[in-house]
Amino acid sequence: MLTAAVIVGVLVPLVGTSLGSACVFALRRELSGKVQRALTGFASGVMVAASIWSLLVPAMDQSARMGRLAFVPAVGGFWLGVLFLLLLDTVVPHLHMFAEQAEGPKVHLARTTMMVLAVTLHNIPEGMAVGVVYAGYLARAANITVGAAFALSLGIAIQNFPEGAIISLPLRAEGASRGRAFADGVLSGVVEPVAALLTIAFARALVPAMPYLLSFAAGAMMYVVVEELIPEMSSGEHSNVGVLMFSLGFTLMMALDVALG
Repeated sequence: MLTAAVIVGVLVPLVGTSLGSACVFALRRELSGKVQRALTGFASGVMVAASIWSLLVPAMDQSARMGRLAFVPAVGGFWLGVLFLLLLDTVVPHLHMFAEQAEGPKVHLARTTMMVLAVTLHNIPEGMAVGVVYAGYLARAANITVGAAFALSLGIAIQNFPEGAIISLPLRAEGASRGRAFADGVLSGVVEPVAALLTIAFARALVPAMPYLLSFAAGAMMYVVVEELIPEMSSGEHSNVGVLMFSLGFTLMMALDVALG
């Protein structure tokens, strides 16, 4: 049964995306490349820290009874997550920021639509991560507390704020109305609560597989970071800004997990 705490936790990341998308009403121009790289680096740091502290560590803790083989569920689930995102990356048409060539099947879609699809694609594992952590909390598995689960939701919401702005502002710059740019930015984040709720529904029936599910979400998130976000934060000039913001995002997420967990 979903509690109020779970519902709030599932929706918090979407609030972050929506607030970021609302920047289209306050800012007149697209963010500079330096700022976008800084924000992308910050998001990368949050996702890496969340993958480790909120997902992989609890997965191995729950497998502690396996002794020296406690790493097996974490490794297996991690690779399943990586391969799942590799599959999505292959079958969903999308365009990464700063890229000229679209990935996935060749389709005739607007550049801005392909950028929205790229963000939507990497929001899926974030939603799954929130869902599986809250499923673990509801099932009293993996020693996951409501504070630890909320720390993950809050961390993802914080990194979703710049994502919303990075989507809505370019849409506005290419001619979309402010309302349409805001709506498309929010729409890219709707997949997160949907993925979270679906994961909770299925994960609660698969409690013995919780270590695999936790590490699956970690693998999917790490795929996004390494395949998409790190190249974006390192491209062009001022890549050192991306590295510094990565470090800030990582330490902030780590601190949230410890302080709230």
